[in-house]
Order: sequence, then structure tokens, then C-alpha cells
Amino acid sequence: MATKNTDKKSTKQTKGKTPTKKTSNSGKGKVNNKSKSQKSSSVKEKKPANYRVRAIILLALAVLSFCLLFIKGNFVWSFISNSIYGIFGGSAVLISVSLLYIAVMTAKEKEVHRLKAKVGFCALTVFLACTLWYIFSGYQKGNYFVELGHEFMAGFNGDSFVSRGGGLFGALLGYPMSYGLGNTISVILLVLLILVLLLIITGVSLLDIAKAARKPMEKAMHQAEIRKQERIEKEKQRELEKPYEEESLVPTYNGPIDIPLDGPIRKKKKDNSSSENKNTDNSDTNANADTSLAKQRDETDNLIDIIKKANQQIENDNPSTLDAIKENVRKEKTQALKDAAKLANQSVDTAEIEDETKALDEQIKATGNEKHSNYEFPPIQLLKLAENKSASNIRNEMQEKAEKLVSTLDSFGVKVKITNICRGPSVTRYELQPAPGVKISKITNLADDIALNLAANGVRIEAPIPGKAAVGIEVPNKVVSMVSMRELIDSEEFRNAKSKLTCVLGRDISGEIVTTDLAKMPHLLIAGTTGSGKSVCVNSLLMSILYRATPDEVKFLLIDPKMVEFSKYKGIPHLLIPVVSDAKKAAAALNWAVSEMLQRYQLFSEYDCKDINSYNDLIESNLQFIAEQDVPEGEEPEVMEINGLPVRTEKMFRCVIAIDELADLMMAAPSEVEESICRLAQMARAAGMHLVIATQRPSVNVITGVIKANIPSRISLKVSSNIDSRTILDFGGAEKLIGKGDMLYSPVGAPKPIRVQGCFASDQEIEGVTRYIKNHHRSQYNEEVEARIKKITVEGMEADNKGGNGDLDLDEKIEEAIKIVIDAGQASTSLVQRRLKVGYARAGRMIDEMESLGIVGPHQGSKPREVLMTYQDWLERKNNLGKESEEKTSQE
Repeated sequence: MATKNTDKKSTKQTKGKTPTKKTSNSGKGKVNNKSKSQKSSSVKEKKPANYRVRAIILLALAVLSFCLLFIKGNFVWSFISNSIYGIFGGSAVLISVSLLYIAVMTAKEKEVHRLKAKVGFCALTVFLACTLWYIFSGYQKGNYFVELGHEFMAGFNGDSFVSRGGGLFGALLGYPMSYGLGNTISVILLVLLILVLLLIITGVSLLDIAKAARKPMEKAMHQAEIRKQERIEKEKQRELEKPYEEESLVPTYNGPIDIPLDGPIRKKKKDNSSSENKNTDNSDTNANADTSLAKQRDETDNLIDIIKKANQQIENDNPSTLDAIKENVRKEKTQALKDAAKLANQSVDTAEIEDETKALDEQIKATGNEKHSNYEFPPIQLLKLAENKSASNIRNEMQEKAEKLVSTLDSFGVKVKITNICRGPSVTRYELQPAPGVKISKITNLADDIALNLAANGVRIEAPIPGKAAVGIEVPNKVVSMVSMRELIDSEEFRNAKSKLTCVLGRDISGEIVTTDLAKMPHLLIAGTTGSGKSVCVNSLLMSILYRATPDEVKFLLIDPKMVEFSKYKGIPHLLIPVVSDAKKAAAALNWAVSEMLQRYQLFSEYDCKDINSYNDLIESNLQFIAEQDVPEGEEPEVMEINGLPVRTEKMFRCVIAIDELADLMMAAPSEVEESICRLAQMARAAGMHLVIATQRPSVNVITGVIKANIPSRISLKVSSNIDSRTILDFGGAEKLIGKGDMLYSPVGAPKPIRVQGCFASDQEIEGVTRYIKNHHRSQYNEEVEARIKKITVEGMEADNKGGNGDLDLDEKIEEAIKIVIDAGQASTSLVQRRLKVGYARAGRMIDEMESLGIVGPHQGSKPREVLMTYQDWLERKNNLGKESEEKTSQE
């Protein structure tokens, strides 16, 4: 037993000793490693100091050599200076330049072998420059060594760079090259060698030189193109400002022509020979009367011709030229009166003149009552081109950010490769291809770190890019290019579009023009904070339609609760009714739109048409059918029915309903507005009615689930939070936009939204376009539609009065319930039941009564209802309803 214990102890001791030895060895290794690291760190610390000392010495030598060459001194100074000139000749200046360059390269701590190579290349360049200088100065045929001495003395005793020649070094190689190859070939070879050496020393490639030379050429060509475009625009503007000379050649006016043919004749001059005229014969008097009568008839015939020409002109001219024609006829009438005053004082039959004048008046009135068949689109010159600042360092900025992007991701362990860079007007997208095995989530989680390293306002990551095996990182540009509306309206994409509802939006991330068709959307929802460009986006849609469709093809129904956004469109012929600003009237207008939609569907059903396009095609065929019949003027065709249905000849117009602020309408009349919008969004596409709804508060209370489900096309400008972005787009990212027209456009059927920089049209441009349209075409509001909307508004107000006053049998405890709900900030049946100690059914009825009064919002499932009023608002509303009920009873 003792032996066993001793064995165990020995084994334990051996086991215990082995690790101590290892630790001692490892400790020695650590000491050795520490000493090595200390030595390497000391060497690294010494190397920068050595390089700095060398750079300072080389810089001092460069300055000293420069002073020796250009500053005169005494005997020793002059001897050293002349000796340098004797050795290097006029190329001695390159010594100072080479020393300065080597000093700079040494200070940058470049690699040693590269630095030594560049020193050798610099020395070789100086030697070849001396040789080239020698060949240019000319050599003397004779002994080689005599020529060397001659060149040294020429450099030593020379007074100028030219007279010093190439020096001793120049003659060493220059003499045999000139003697064996000739001056021309020697110069070519030396120039090529020097250029190659300079490229090697500086590290510049021929491609870099070509790019550097291309930039000023492109800039000059760009400036020339800009000047050319400005000159063309000035010429077009000059032509636009000219009066319509060709259209105004024939004068006319609105009103009968009244020429006083009878009356005294005003004499211009007194006749000095009046006494002689009194003594003239009767024969002379009769002759003068005959000539004056002939002149009078000629003047009358000329006036009749003028009126006939005016009639013909009105038949051929557009209604837009009436104002110019009327203005010119006043001038012609004044001239005619002056000419008529010169005629003889004799009576003339003016029946023919009066007949022609009446015909002219009828033509003018008929022309003014015509529809806008000859609509004149506003000229493109009313819009301005963008004045973008030229960014010469765009390429360097993109390259620098790309390198920073790769290095930033590399520092977090994410290996990527840049495959493409797309620069847009406001942002640049860097397309990255991750290395195999790298998850996309690693890149998306680094958005804030990337923005910090790039010093950007915000970075948006699109992972992956649809249709590409890459991740897109969108970084804002330092220089933002404005997208003008004119360049989009004047583009081939907009001009070649077939739809009358084609609208321009802006340019995408790659600079391509983005257009959209409201007929295919078929409705659009726009959201964005104040100042993000929401109203500008709506204006760009409306302005695009003004440049594409006539008032007979498209009508606007504009609802503007803020009363300032759509005020510029007042009076244009495209408006169906005046701009609606009252919330109750807006609800009535939407109600009319629903009834109009149902009436159109009734017509489609009667005439077996699928949509508005097929119905208008049917109307076109009806017009052709009537035109083929020989019907006298003023009579109706014999057959006015086809298949038992009356022949309709009036096409349906498309209607664009634009709402600038939906949140305000939802607060005023939530149930009516939501119901009308939902019905229109579900059914109005085939009827040719399209909604454009804008709001700055994209919350679920404003954009309800029913509205959102029926409006598939959406535009989100900059919003305040990720929740708002998901509410409008079902995606995040809109909170990272930079504002000022930067938007995410999600058309119907698109898998992911497209980033677009919206176009800009100033208030002056919009006013110029609308003023042009109003000056050439009258606004003709639909009185029938206005009357129907007024009737619906009055009926709604009466219903509200009945719902809010004593006519409705309210609960006796409704006042207490209202106060409880407003104090609690939320409404529920159980809350009213507990506080008032009433039954569940009675509490539910009181909640319904509060909803009808507009105090609480609609039912939201298991959530409590939202309170829409304060107690002070309820008291004011109650007071107003009481006054209205008193007025109504007094009237009855």
C-alpha cells in the first residue's frame, strides 16, 4: 500500500512539474517576441525620421542649386555656378527641379526601391535633356574630345541659356548621335525617350492625359451648345411675342359699322384762290361733283370688300384669333371713317354695307359659342429650362465615394466589388456585388455606419436591385441638378405618348425620363411632409394634361381645402366647376362624381360598351354615319335611332379629380368622403374618372385600409417616420429621402418602388401657362353640375342639422357621456356603461349618437374609438346648431 501511495505521489509531482516548464518556456518566448516587436517598432520610428531628414537635405540642395544658377556672387560662387553650367549647359535648371521632386517623393515615405528607381530616371532625363539641347545648338565637325572641351567652355563662359549649349554631358552622347543618325532622327528619339521617362516618373498614363485633354474640350463644346440653345430660345421667344400678323391681316370687329356718309366735310387747308373758284363756270362744278361721286363709290366698294374678306377670314380662323381680329378692325374702322369724311356731301345707299355688317356679327357670335375643337395648346416657351451648375469634379467625387464605400464595408468584414455607378439628378447609386457567402442583411444593417463614413445626410439601401445580382446603395449628391418641367414636356417620350392622360414625373436614378399614364394607374395616392414637393408633384400632373388634352377631352374637378394650391387654375376651360374649397361642398362634389359614374355605366350597359374608349368609338361611328347622309343645313337627319336607341353624338370627357389635402376632408366629413372615394376607386376607371389624392399626414386614420386597397399606384415623398412610409408604400425607406421632389414612385404592378427626382415648375410658369389658356379660350363651367352639387350640399347640411338638434331623439345623458369621452381621450361602450351606470345597449346607442354628431370616429374593431373634438369645440358646434335650428323654425 505504501508503494502505491508513493507511486501516486510521484506521478502527481511529475504531472505538476511539466506545466511549470512549459510556462517557463512560453514566458521566454513572450519575452523574445516583445523584444522583437520593440525593435521593429523602433525601426519603424527611425525610418520616418530618416526620410524626413533626407527630404529636408534634398530640399536645401534644390534651393542651393537654384540660387547658384540664378544669383550672381564673388569668385568662388561664380566658379561653382559656371562649372555647373559647363557640365550640364542650359539644362542645369532641371537639376533644381529634379532635386525638388525627389525631396517631395522622399517626404511621402514611398518604397525604397521605387524611390531609387525614380532618382535614376530623373538623372537619365537630365542627361537626355542636355543631349537634346546640344543637338539644337548645333555641333562642330572635328575631333570628339575637342568638341567636349568646346562645349564645357561654352557653358562655363556663356551669358544666356541659349549660348551655354548642352554642356559636357550634352556633347558626350549628342556628338555621336548627330554624327551617326543625323539631327532630325536624333531629336525624335530623344523627345520620345524623355516623354516616356516623364510618364514613368510621374506615374501618369496616356489615358489620363487623354482624359485631361478631353475635359476642357467637352466644357468648351458644352458652353457652345448652351449658347446655341440660348440663341434659339431667344429667337423663339421673340417670335412668340410678335403679334399674330398673319392671322390679323384682315380686320374685323364685334358690332355694326356706322359710317357718317352725310355731314359737313372738314377742309385741311384754306384755298387762297376762293374768289377765283366762285367765278368758275357751272360746267366745272358738275365735273367736280361727278369725280367726287366716283371716288365715293370706290371708297364704298373698298369697304364692302373689307367686310367680305373679314367674313371669309372668320370662317377659316380659329376662335383664338378673335381678339386680334377685333383689335385690328377698330383701326380699320377709324381709317375708313377718315376716308369717308373726305367724300363729297352726297347721299349713298348703305344697304349693302349693313347686310355685310350683320353677317359679320352673326359669324363672330357663332364662333364665340363654338366648343373648343380648335384648342390651341400653350407654347413650350412659357416654361423655363433648368440652369444647372457645371460640376467638373463629378467623376473624382464618385470615385472617391466608391473607394470609401468599399473600404468602409471592408472594415466591417464585408467584401464587395463595385459593378456599376448610376448618377441621377439628386442621388448616385453604387451597385455592389457581395462576395460569395456574404449575407445581404450584413450590408443593410450598416446603413448608418456608411452614412457616417461618407458624411452623407442619409443613405438608402436597395437590396437586391430588381433584375440584377447586386445591392444598390444610394448616396445624395453634393451638387443637386434641378429637373425642369420643360425638358420633360419637350421630350420624345412625352410627345410620342398616345394617351391624353400621360403625365411627366421626373428623372430616375439613371437620369431617364419617367412618365406615367393616369388611365392605367388608374388612381394615384401622393403623400409627403410639408416642403417635400407634394404640391409641385400634383401641379406637374395637371400641367402635363394641359399640354396634351383639350377641354373637350379632359375636365378637372379640383378640391382644395387650403384654398391656395389650385387658385392658379381658376378660369381655365378645363375646369368642370370652379375650384372647390369648402369641405361640405367637396363631399357633395365627390357624391356627384359617384352619381356621374353610375350614369355612365348605365349608358355603357344600354349601348353595349365596355368602357369609355369603346363608347367614344361608338360616338365617332355615329358622327360618320350622320355625315354620310345628305341632310340640308339646319335640318336633322331622318334616322335618329339605331337598334331602337337614340343616336348620340356627344363624346364623354375624362374627368381627373384632384384632392390636395385629404386629411382636412376626413376630419370634416369622414364617412361621406371615405365612402365616395372608395366607390370611385373601385369602379371609376372604366368610366374615365381618375383620382389624384394628396395628403401630408399618411396615417391610418386618413388613408384607411379601404382607400389604400383600392388605390394601387402611390407616390411617397419624404415622410417623417418609417411607419408613415410603410403606410403609404408598404415599404420602408421614404423617411430617408432628401426632400425637394425626391420621391419613391410605386406604380401598379411594380415589385419595388422607383426612386425619382420630380420635375419643378415655378408659380410664375404655372401662372404664365394658365394665363395663356384663359386669354385664348373662355371658361365654360357646367351649370347643371354646379346646381346638382349645390343641391347635394344643401341636403347634407339639412341632414346634419336634423342630426345635431332637437329633431333627433338624443339620450338625456348624452351631455354627460360626451364630457366623459372627451376627458378620457377615447370612446368605448364599456367606458360609458361603467361611468354612467347604464346598460350596455343604452351606452352603445350613445356612442352611435356621438359618431353621428362628429365627436368620435368610426368603429375600429377591438380598439377604442378616436375622439375628434375637444369639449370647447363641442360647445361651439352645439351653439351653432342651435342658431341654425332657430333660423329654420322662424322661416317656417
